[in-house]
Amino acid sequence: MERRDFIRTGGTAALGLSGLHRFGEVFADTRLRVGLIGSGWYGKSALFRLLQVAPVEVVSLCDVDRAMLDDAAAQVAGRQVSRQRPRTYGDYRKLLAERDLDVVLVATPDHWHALAAIEAMRAGADVYLEKPVSVDVVEAQALLAEARRHGRVVQVNTQRRSTPHLVEARELIVRAGLLGQVGLVEIYSYYPGTQNPNPRELPPPASLDWEMWTGPAPLRPYNDAVHPIGWRGFMEYGNGLLGDMCIHMLDMVRWMLGLGMPRRVSSSGHRRDPTSRVNITDVQTATFDYGELQVVWTHRSFGPPPDPMYPWGATLYGDKGTLKASVMRYDFAPLGGNARAIHRDVAYELDAFPEDRTEKDLEQHVAPALRAHLLDFLACTRSRRRPVADIEEGAQSTIACLLANLSLQLGRTLDWDAAVGRVVGDEEANRLLRRPYRAPWLHPEA
Repeated sequence: MERRDFIRTGGTAALGLSGLHRFGEVFADTRLRVGLIGSGWYGKSALFRLLQVAPVEVVSLCDVDRAMLDDAAAQVAGRQVSRQRPRTYGDYRKLLAERDLDVVLVATPDHWHALAAIEAMRAGADVYLEKPVSVDVVEAQALLAEARRHGRVVQVNTQRRSTPHLVEARELIVRAGLLGQVGLVEIYSYYPGTQNPNPRELPPPASLDWEMWTGPAPLRPYNDAVHPIGWRGFMEYGNGLLGDMCIHMLDMVRWMLGLGMPRRVSSSGHRRDPTSRVNITDVQTATFDYGELQVVWTHRSFGPPPDPMYPWGATLYGDKGTLKASVMRYDFAPLGGNARAIHRDVAYELDAFPEDRTEKDLEQHVAPALRAHLLDFLACTRSRRRPVADIEEGAQSTIACLLANLSLQLGRTLDWDAAVGRVVGDEEANRLLRRPYRAPWLHPEA
């Protein structure tokens, strides 16, 4: 929503139910054919929000776990207007070979994002892609090149850009100049670690195709933490808390402040128990250097948060005021002058969408943002304009986080040339922009 429209329609009200109902009427006649690759937690969360706001037809589902796939197919049949059970596949290539989809949602583990999304674009579909867009820099560059080559709409699920109270904070505080000049932003996650650091190595479940699940990643023994969501604790399949949590807050800050890529990136951190099978850092700091502005990420999975109301969020420090922002709320504190303090909590939509109350594993506070994000995506599939979280934005936020992990790995600051997509004067770092793929999978190139 443009700022002039935000003001004309009365701010918050325009971002809530009235806005959803208005857009819902616009898309009431849509008959888009939809497929989902990855039918786990967030794949279903996004797909079910899509079914809430537009009468799309979900015709295809893919997952390498047959039990999860069958469960998702039954749930979709019970929710969509046609009551038809979608076709099911264990291999996304067979799903895409049908070439009958307008939209594909990609919600696999991170190491599959690039290959599945690129093939979906080549099969003629617009794509709604989970974050981070990739597990290495070259994958992200290839995704952007593919989207532009084929003229596809790609919305990345960095849905802070569509979170109603954060849209309000951006328009009425940041863009209105109430912060003044922002010189420092702190972004952070202090959620406690709950994952078993040494899960048991076991045979994979009979329903799971472990070979296909692993795909281009290194083939490791299966353990009882990795599937269906514990894979985030392993660098073989993702990028740790920077790829999972930092990207959301960094992307939000970039959107709020109009930032591109940082000039340089540095990072340090470690895992306190280096012998654990889980191998992501549980304490890490990264600095994204924008010259006169520093964006500093910190995470630790132990100890209490400095502010219990903001265990995961961002704090923007300006010379006129400070803004704290998270998925649950925002708080603006002015520094003198005539401005007043502002507090806003997340707005739930449980009365309008009562199924949100009972849906298993749904983050109820995120559902309004997902609906708004998907509506923006639907609008762009019609207009062919770029969505609010276009693949270029998602690639930049992803690459910045990948560079932070690479800085940690190499033990030095990385200078980034955004024009050519390379690290300046560091060929060792540039060789690591591309992860090795396990045969027979082939790495995409930009």
